[in-house]
Amino acid sequence: MARRYDPDRRQRIIDAAITVVGERGIAGLSHRSVAAAADVPLGSTTYHFATLDELLVAALRQVNGECLADFARWVDGLDPAAPLTDEVARFVEEALTGDRSRMQLEYELYLAALRREAVRPIAAECLDEMVRLLGRRIGDVPTARAVVALTDGLLLQHLLTGQPFDPTSVRAGLAGVLG
Repeated sequence: MARRYDPDRRQRIIDAAITVVGERGIAGLSHRSVAAAADVPLGSTTYHFATLDELLVAALRQVNGECLADFARWVDGLDPAAPLTDEVARFVEEALTGDRSRMQLEYELYLAALRREAVRPIAAECLDEMVRLLGRRIGDVPTARAVVALTDGLLLQHLLTGQPFDPTSVRAGLAGVLG
């Protein structure tokens, strides 16, 4: 029996891994679950990704690319006349009123780096790129690093607690930290 030419199979496997993590978390990720979600033979997943870490790296790279594109659009849209605290509060509010399942997926993959050494550099690259983008725009890399860290913390806290977003409190907190 001849092999079926399937040039999109690797990408379908990555997309399926992202879907599986989004639905079941990292704990639900296996070659078998991804193969089923991608509708490919199990051997295809191990052919393209020998380990789950390789698959996680590919999935995180793809998710990070989308996240960085959104972040770059926000950075490009910063109003130079507006206080940075207002702009950051706007970013957090827009992120929280958007698709929370996407944000949960981003953090699920991002936090996988805590336990998976192979994934850690990919998460670090994303953070460094966010700092670089923002630092270039505001002209201050240490402040950019603080803003990225604060933003991550704010988003995680809201995702974990489900508390409603209060832009006034966020602005006040940011102003206290950023000066």
